[in-house]
Amino acid sequence: MKISIGNDHAGTAYKFDVIKHLESKGIKVTNYGTDTIESVDYPDFVHPVADDVDSNESDFGIIICGSGNGANMTANKHQNVRSALCWNKEITALARQHNNANILSIPARFTALPQVLEMVDTFLNTEFEGGRHERRVEKIPCTC
Repeated sequence: MKISIGNDHAGTAYKFDVIKHLESKGIKVTNYGTDTIESVDYPDFVHPVADDVDSNESDFGIIICGSGNGANMTANKHQNVRSALCWNKEITALARQHNNANILSIPARFTALPQVLEMVDTFLNTEFEGGRHERRVEKIPCTC
């Protein structure tokens, strides 16, 4: 499995812990995020993650910013991306089961590290249910 990860300055600390966690499971990680806490513009670090997921270079993406909203909005501009802003494992599971989310957006300022690692595991270990959800997911991309 290959995961692309990106973050702004608010997500740097969590990013390092998430990478360590994923690599301990044998998952290959591509780091597009900033490695400092100096203020940066999140789109510069989110677009490369979304590009990887959109083009199937990565199986999934993880993006981290202060609220998770800006990163999530940015990622969802890509045609084949279904980024989900999640703040607990239940929302994370539903994003995978019902929406076939392929990017997990984490709000660093509103989550604790144990919660983040639990969400990452839930995201990667939860399957899309398909069925009635497939029809809805197929309607997500804009065809205009």
